[in-house]
Amino acid sequence: MVKRVLKRDGRRVEFNNQKIVAAILKAMDVTENGEDIVLAAQIAHSISNLEKEEMTVEEIQDVVENELMNSPRQEVAKEYIRYRNKRNMARKAKTNEIFQTIIEAQANDITRENANMNADTPAGMMMKFASEATKSFVDENLLSDPVREAVAGNYIHIHDKDYYPTKSLTCIQHPLDLILEHGLKAGHGESRPAKRIETASVLACISMETVQNEMHGGQAIPAFDFYLAPFVRKTFEEEIDQVSAFDNTDYSPLKTAVFDDYLKRDLTGLQGKERALQHAINQTVSRVHQAMEAFVHNMNTIHSRGGNQVVFSSINYGTDTSAEGRCIIREILNTTYEGVGNGSTAIFPIQIWKKKRGVSYLPEDPNYDLYKFACRVSARRFFPNFVNLDASFNQDPAWKADDPKRYVHEVATMGCRTRVYENRFGPKTSIGRGNLSFTTINIVKLAIECMDIKDKDLRVQRFFEKLDWALEIAARQLDERFQFQKTALKKQFPLLMNGLWLGSEKLDDDDMVESVINQGTLGIGFIGLAETLIALVGKHHGESEEAQDLGLRIVGYMRDKVNGFSEKYQHNYSVLATPAEGLSGKFTKRDKKTFGILPGITDKDYYTNSNHVPVYFKCTPEHKAKIEAPYHTLTRGGHIFYVEIDGDATHNPDAIMQIVDLMDKYDIGYGSVNHNRNRCLDCGFENADKDLRECPHCHGHHIDTLQRITGYLVGTTNRWNSGKLAELHDRVVHE
Repeated sequence: MVKRVLKRDGRRVEFNNQKIVAAILKAMDVTENGEDIVLAAQIAHSISNLEKEEMTVEEIQDVVENELMNSPRQEVAKEYIRYRNKRNMARKAKTNEIFQTIIEAQANDITRENANMNADTPAGMMMKFASEATKSFVDENLLSDPVREAVAGNYIHIHDKDYYPTKSLTCIQHPLDLILEHGLKAGHGESRPAKRIETASVLACISMETVQNEMHGGQAIPAFDFYLAPFVRKTFEEEIDQVSAFDNTDYSPLKTAVFDDYLKRDLTGLQGKERALQHAINQTVSRVHQAMEAFVHNMNTIHSRGGNQVVFSSINYGTDTSAEGRCIIREILNTTYEGVGNGSTAIFPIQIWKKKRGVSYLPEDPNYDLYKFACRVSARRFFPNFVNLDASFNQDPAWKADDPKRYVHEVATMGCRTRVYENRFGPKTSIGRGNLSFTTINIVKLAIECMDIKDKDLRVQRFFEKLDWALEIAARQLDERFQFQKTALKKQFPLLMNGLWLGSEKLDDDDMVESVINQGTLGIGFIGLAETLIALVGKHHGESEEAQDLGLRIVGYMRDKVNGFSEKYQHNYSVLATPAEGLSGKFTKRDKKTFGILPGITDKDYYTNSNHVPVYFKCTPEHKAKIEAPYHTLTRGGHIFYVEIDGDATHNPDAIMQIVDLMDKYDIGYGSVNHNRNRCLDCGFENADKDLRECPHCHGHHIDTLQRITGYLVGTTNRWNSGKLAELHDRVVHE
């Protein structure tokens, strides 16, 4: 008796003879004699009684063909064979068409799926070839039938599906202190522990660049200031030795000198130990600045993947109040403000200021001066963004102001918005953890399918029934992917699983990673809450209290269901406010084809990101904050609050501070400010004019217009997909 079917990807599923019957009937349906359910059932029964416990899909299909050829219905066998061949040819034709667009370097939504990847380069083309071919393999071999149908039906989107077969995880917050203190080992690469700030800076780069090739998502450092601070002091001690040798005087007692800050000062008038101390401080600051320059330069120039892709990197800082920590903060900000190369804005790393009362936010706080500087830098360079450690859901009672490792209890974020903090299977921390994978639900389509129901209460009720189904499918799909990911071996991730991922140091090379990856999260995202509400009640949440109440009810329902999934499947499920880039137009395009143009819903080329107020809706920053804030506690897998400001923000850092004040006032977890920034590539002139085509200084036409596409920056819109370009065109200023 056949009990199991071995699928092409190696998965074993229970044998189901009804699938055989269904396939035969499809072939019969196109012949003159039509269906013969009796014959189909006989063939399926004979296969099920074969003296094999397990058969492959191909073996079953071969037996079906032979049985049909030996039956009175040989014409069905021909149709069955033709059907199989047609399916194979259809898959190949679609793939060939996609490949041709890549070969011809056509600018379309396939080659412009990722705005920070140049798919026109040879390595970028190779990446896209592999990506598109792999997606088809996943659809055919790695997805269960209900999941495959939900994807095909445009109900869910599996992110990073091309990386599915690799068993890789999405992202991680690097415990950089482990590498700095113990060195780095990855495959054949190896380095000693850091002794000075320059080496520490390089190892920070190498850590993220190496692990980027072991994962499919972003890399982050959760406490950049705390991790690098010890090497400021070591560098200072080295400079004391240098000045001692130069003056032929023993200044070694100065190595233990206590001072509040590392600030450069003129040496004029200083003598003896005072001069030696200040000289060492000056040299230390210069070296720290150079190390920060090297760090930012490397993160913007070293390609970690094909397509000229640099690391999707993030760094969190702002709460180290030591003299050394403040030096790191000040010099990374100085470097960012000055720009890279000839003064251009650094695209990476995404920089995130940790805002906390008593530390880095209020005038009486020790790092308030650096906070003001951070706002000035953000006004010119878009970064840093701001994470609110004071938000009710970002606090940890274990955090103590006098704890030298208090950063362990501080939430850190990364990339567009990813947040990993709560943990059912280990310590509550961001460090050494990340997202495993995430899937987004097209809640707009669920709402559109209910629009014909005239009774509003019944319409909403039916929507929640559909949402319930979609959530169950998404949770199931993420668990299935987890079951596949967990079979990876430690040796497949030579640096990530060599102590960076929480608990991985306990594994042997040939151990599966199952016992440690559950420290990560599985994200269920959503897109288009605004369009969903328009479909259900006629208005979005930015313009209607009724819509806002329903919006909170919808996302609250998702949160409650996801908490239930955590218990059911025993994973860290979370709700993610999806940062849709490539997805922004995909759902919409297919829904528009299915349902036509629906005002306020499918009449654009994109759906609004997650729970955001639509980009075209004119309102004040405070109104936007009041509407979006309540969703942040519900979307603990990640969220962000954006405000668009007008004019040259360089001269208005107070505007940035006002937005952070709104975050504090309304319990917002993470936020940033969007504005326009142009730079002439010929002469370096910068301004904030919209649609600048000619430099007013040198009259050149090589204008670099910097924009934020989701949570990260893109120096050119040439590689934006059609959905994001349409959204950019619709953005209005909040004032």
